[in-house]
Amino acid sequence: MKKSNLFKLLVLVVMASMVLSACGGGGDATQAADGGEKVTSTGFACPEPSPRMEVTSTQVNLFVWTEYFPPDMLECFELVYGITLNRDEYSSNEEMYAKVSAGGTSYDLVQPTDYIVPLMVRNQLLQELDKAQLPNMSSFDPSWLDKSFDKGNKYSLPYLAGTDAIVVNTDTVENVPQSWADLWKPEYAGKMVFLDDSRAVIGLTLLTLGYDPNTTDPAQLEQAKIKLAELVPSIKTFDSDSPKTALIAGDVDLGMVWTGEAFIANQENPAFQYIYPTEGAILWQDNWVMLKGCSAR
Repeated sequence: MKKSNLFKLLVLVVMASMVLSACGGGGDATQAADGGEKVTSTGFACPEPSPRMEVTSTQVNLFVWTEYFPPDMLECFELVYGITLNRDEYSSNEEMYAKVSAGGTSYDLVQPTDYIVPLMVRNQLLQELDKAQLPNMSSFDPSWLDKSFDKGNKYSLPYLAGTDAIVVNTDTVENVPQSWADLWKPEYAGKMVFLDDSRAVIGLTLLTLGYDPNTTDPAQLEQAKIKLAELVPSIKTFDSDSPKTALIAGDVDLGMVWTGEAFIANQENPAFQYIYPTEGAILWQDNWVMLKGCSAR
């Protein structure tokens, strides 16, 4: 990864971790202050944060999406700030929400997708952000801020955004699908991987029917249920951990995946192409939030 790209990612984690000082964690500041260059185990030279923040936390407990951080990024954060990152991973918003809402966890920061942020707010799972401790907010592209799911960014900050669309191995699939509706064709049966993401899968089905993927109309959802039931037997596997694995291994030839998974598959084999369906892709934005009563120390 280019140094500039890593720095942009590092800044976001630094910004999020700075919020943790509002949790009242004790202990002395542990940031490295010797001025020496910090280098990861792979030889990557860590960039200097700008601005460098004074912190009091010595540990940050993350509950995050799988495969979401370059290892150098995490190592740099620990080296530069002297903070230990404890990390658990999840593969769906529903998995994350079930664990967090059940209580008994010690997580500080999690990464909910846009649609689940309001649910976490309503159930009083999130702590409001202290904007005074987030000087880099001025660096954000305004188009990713002040979204309807969190007006004013009271509880969340954007991390990554992308789409769900169609990936296809053009070496093995003769007729490349151009729409979500094409995936119902018998020729693709048993050859597809789909994300284990009920909202996205239902959403794309609604799009094939000409409906809003965010509809709550009972009649429209019932039509989508019936149509989706016709497709499910044709799907070989549901995988939100690493859907690219089945594609690269040749176990499946096409399907519905996230942007990043399609990109990695394409890097492995350029025959994997990412197709934006004619009905429209599913858009998403993943965000940093801080849990109420976070335990950073």
